[in-house]
Amino acid sequence: MKQAMEVMLQPKGSQALLPTDILFQSVYWGDVKRRLGWRAHAFDIDGKASTQDMLVLSKPIGRNAVAAYVPQGPEWAPAQESYGPYLEALSAELVRHIGDNVAFIRYDLPWESTYAREIECLERYDFPDPGIREIRMNFGTKHWRLKKAPNDMTVAHSCVVDIVDENRMLSRMKSKTRYNINLARRKGVQVKPGTVEDLPVFYELYRRTAERNGFRTAAYRFFEVLFPNDGDHREKSEIALLLATHGSDVLAGAIIAVCGKVALFLHGASGNLKRNLMGSYALHWEAMKWAAHRDCHTYDMGAVAPNGNPQHPFFGMYRFKSGFGGRIVHQSGTWDYAVKEDVYTAFRNWEATSLESRGLEMTPGIASGM
Repeated sequence: MKQAMEVMLQPKGSQALLPTDILFQSVYWGDVKRRLGWRAHAFDIDGKASTQDMLVLSKPIGRNAVAAYVPQGPEWAPAQESYGPYLEALSAELVRHIGDNVAFIRYDLPWESTYAREIECLERYDFPDPGIREIRMNFGTKHWRLKKAPNDMTVAHSCVVDIVDENRMLSRMKSKTRYNINLARRKGVQVKPGTVEDLPVFYELYRRTAERNGFRTAAYRFFEVLFPNDGDHREKSEIALLLATHGSDVLAGAIIAVCGKVALFLHGASGNLKRNLMGSYALHWEAMKWAAHRDCHTYDMGAVAPNGNPQHPFFGMYRFKSGFGGRIVHQSGTWDYAVKEDVYTAFRNWEATSLESRGLEMTPGIASGM
């Protein structure tokens, strides 16, 4: 009989989180989410196989019910066949520390998908069925409580560019991408750093992008809190606003975050004017050079379709971003561990029908329209 996996957590202050390349597990992100009404918890993880730490967020979802959320964590991954048992053991420890009013725990896993190779080979974006994935994830668990969440809270499939010297990065790009970068330069498109004072300009671009692509907008406050006034944690996480301009017109904008050795395209938007000037190409190229100057190893361009299947709703982003010479990274996505089945079921029903269901977290790189 297989022995149950053991995980032990030791609470600590969220300001004591260890340095990390994952923005959503950083001191900075805990501060951002706290300003948006979440409670931030931090734990050292002392299991048999690792010594790591983890940021956990929680917020009430009703009377005497709390949802816990682990954004892009835990960072350390067990062997793939132990994904489920490890999450089960971790969940039991989290309930013990956060409280027995926890209704469910949502894990936005940065771990490699157990189906990464099949996704690449089969070019099916719906592979496999969530029910099959749940059987595999729960295999070896005691209670079979892990459910695939209806939406991935950050990114399950992203395009990641390795940062090297400029000539090598250009050589890895598709010829059309290089052409459009040069076209933007020849036509006088410039990319400049913005400030918090420019955030209303970015938000107006974002609003137009949402209108053009048919997605629901987030409140201005969500973007505002990304830029702390005191700059306390700039050494651990740096946030920047870049704007692509042509004359007096702002063509596109991007919010880029640096955490450790990773630069992340967090949010982006583009206007309706002068789209033929390829401002979005110029913007990403300058973001890559900006990341290189900060000694980043990778530039994560955010969400894409998992492969080249044109039926996927993110295929346009796949076609655009893959032109920059990156590789597609497949992660396990978002999983829920149900603690109180009745409360969790009610929440899932609300989430499936509510227009606000994606408001718990915005997905990096989706709101780009680029």
